[in-house]
Amino acid sequence: MTKHYTIPIFIPELACPFQCVFCNQKKISGHQNIPNEKEIIKIIEDHLQSFKNIRRTVEVGFFGGSFTGIPIDEQRNYLKIIKPFIESGEIKEIRLSTRPDYINDDILAMLAENHVGTIELGAQSFHDDVLKKTRRGHTAAQIEKASASIISKGFKLGLQMMIGLPGDTFEKSMFTANKIIEAGAHCTRIYPALVIKDTVMHKWYDRGSYKPLSLDEAVDWTSVILPLFEEAGINVIRVGLHPSEGLLSGDELIDGPFHPSFRELVITNIWKKILIPLLTNETDENIEIYVPPNEINFVIGYKSLNKKMLLQKFNSVKFIADSNITTRSFTLNNS
Repeated sequence: MTKHYTIPIFIPELACPFQCVFCNQKKISGHQNIPNEKEIIKIIEDHLQSFKNIRRTVEVGFFGGSFTGIPIDEQRNYLKIIKPFIESGEIKEIRLSTRPDYINDDILAMLAENHVGTIELGAQSFHDDVLKKTRRGHTAAQIEKASASIISKGFKLGLQMMIGLPGDTFEKSMFTANKIIEAGAHCTRIYPALVIKDTVMHKWYDRGSYKPLSLDEAVDWTSVILPLFEEAGINVIRVGLHPSEGLLSGDELIDGPFHPSFRELVITNIWKKILIPLLTNETDENIEIYVPPNEINFVIGYKSLNKKMLLQKFNSVKFIADSNITTRSFTLNNS
């Protein structure tokens, strides 16, 4: 089995012309400085060494800033650092994150010449009122235009979204998710908005003019959005922010629905909704539930939440992996 790895290179806030109300990339990513060429090479070599005996495909990702907003010669210089690794076959291609208003034909042509395969846009929302309140500095129409250009030039498109931003609602987040699907995205990331230290949202939070989603609300919203992407065949790369040291310790997190196992909570909740009808089952004795092998941990649930729920009804509950079940469903055996 071939595994896929992305070697992340963080360039916090590089070329970002706006300070979005939610953003402090240095605190979110845990990376304070922009790495130089030697540091980038060392990051790549260390990662390659760590999985050298594993069958894999590897890409390098430039994250944390608006990559295509820096001068085009600097973009080339960053990309050329990766070129020897691509020529040796150690790295397959490059991915990068940027803003939708920093995409044009000249930039796309240069990126294509320098082995970029995937371009991720920080869409965050397809609602102009949410974009305006969060001071994104671009419109939903610009997201759509940039997305179409990226796909037309043969790149894979990533569109990131955030839920619970100022002015956001569940309905608006659902609208954004459906627009990401309509745009033809190959991959996405779902981030609940957090109140990070030293951001504009931090000030609003202190004044009482912004309240983040609770953890339960964020899990509920994402439990509906995630299956939409899965059914559309979109690769959901991440659900919830990466747990940097600042977020885990609480030093940089003021409030909001952060959890180091957020994705597990979401899929646990999806399975909870699937399993709840069993509570009306006529028998209360023993029950065996056959489930897809790759989902069995989620069926049992984070900290066995779903199993504990069913044990309130049944004397015993046993989950059995069944390779014949390939969808998020189950079969039942009562005794």
